[in-house]
Amino acid sequence: MTTTADPRVAEQEPRARFRDLVAAEWAKLWSLRSTAWAFVLGALAVLAFNVGTAYDTHRYWSERNDAGRAEFIRAGIPLQEAFTTNGVLVYMLAVGAIGALPIVGEYGTGLIRTTFTVVPDRRAVMAAKVSVITAVTTVFGAAVASSSFLFTQAILSVHDAGIPLSHPGAARAVVASALLAPVCALAGMALGALIRHSATTMVTVFAVLLLLPTVVTDRRPWSAALSHTLPLRAWDRLAQPGGAPDLHPWTAAGAWTVYGVWALAAAAIAVTAVQRRDQ
Repeated sequence: MTTTADPRVAEQEPRARFRDLVAAEWAKLWSLRSTAWAFVLGALAVLAFNVGTAYDTHRYWSERNDAGRAEFIRAGIPLQEAFTTNGVLVYMLAVGAIGALPIVGEYGTGLIRTTFTVVPDRRAVMAAKVSVITAVTTVFGAAVASSSFLFTQAILSVHDAGIPLSHPGAARAVVASALLAPVCALAGMALGALIRHSATTMVTVFAVLLLLPTVVTDRRPWSAALSHTLPLRAWDRLAQPGGAPDLHPWTAAGAWTVYGVWALAAAAIAVTAVQRRDQ
């Protein structure tokens, strides 16, 4: 007696487990030498701006009078030198570009076709990319922010001008600077998923993260409201409390909310943007 297989029963390939997708994205991220170099050069550039500023203060400290030295800490300048504006601009651009690379790189080489052929669930693939880049840039941000604070305050402490992490606003500045990295990286990945072209994506990352905050001002309520929704201005509210007061001030809770909304919205765009579009 022979039996025939039911033609309605087809052997199916098992679905890829999410942890396997994460492992694959991790391997792809570090398979290029440019990834490690981007992190190293980005960190060195940020530290060069911040540590260089602190060193200049150390070098010319003797030119300050007693009143100027007392005002230095009272005005919050040690925190401003730990996280300078130039340093944070380079920082945001670097992590924004790093966040875009995993997606625009695959589209540029055509490897994305192979990826989606092997794993047809595009949203799962993109969710794995989001998970990996979020984890990596969070660690990177924490390392850069803490190193910048420690190095600059060590230099300033030679003249008793440094502040400890327990100083009011210091811990918040370090955390805000650290978390700015995954926020900008996810924004870069979302733009990469929408644009899919390396050069255009990088220009757009620069325009959205760095150029747009210079266009809007706090002179009018509607412009100030738009300004407060941008990551750079949110970081400025959290990390630079000693700066010039705004005409339309924003709360620290509102600034943290901006961080969360940008991260969640960027992750959602990155995951869903590839679902209904051709490769």
